[in-house]
Amino acid sequence: MSVPGESSHLIMAPEIRKKELKKLNPKDKNPRDAAVMMLFYPKEQNAHIALILRPIYKGVHSGQVALPGGKVETFDKNYTMAALRETEEEVGVRIDKVTVVKPLTKVFIPPSNFWVHPFLGYVDKTPDFIIQEEEVAKVIEVPVAELLDENNVISKILSTSYATNIEVPSFELMGYTVWGATAMMLSELKTFLRTSLEL
Repeated sequence: MSVPGESSHLIMAPEIRKKELKKLNPKDKNPRDAAVMMLFYPKEQNAHIALILRPIYKGVHSGQVALPGGKVETFDKNYTMAALRETEEEVGVRIDKVTVVKPLTKVFIPPSNFWVHPFLGYVDKTPDFIIQEEEVAKVIEVPVAELLDENNVISKILSTSYATNIEVPSFELMGYTVWGATAMMLSELKTFLRTSLEL
């Protein structure tokens, strides 16, 4: 089944980001590559997805909610292996335990100049998460039903790395505000899941 693509990303993109993306060609910026994992797993008889809270640090993504993942290294065979490796490093889920279902649509992040390549994967059992404390403050375990609930889509006034007091479409999940590139990728995932459930 095909994935929804960039139109689903734009649902959760701030207006300022939409305008910026229209004006620029990411290839001209020579962006770096990153890969992230949308990791599904069963918990208490319900499907969950793992998000992470980044620690506070001097950087554009300080304190944000994200998907497990990170920069693609030269030794990674491909983007899939990078997503798997980073997931094992950051939250302790072993590479050989994850079944990768498919890639979703990459997202360009102007503030950090990254192309982020998301992958959908799952494990059969509830993981025993082991966090990499330098990169992860905590794992946020989100029931998939909460992601699909339209009541959890909100608009919030935030100050970001590139603008102050702007209105940002967000997800409110497990008490955390999820916005930016992570919200854009989750928007595609949500559209993909809804379409799959309707088949």
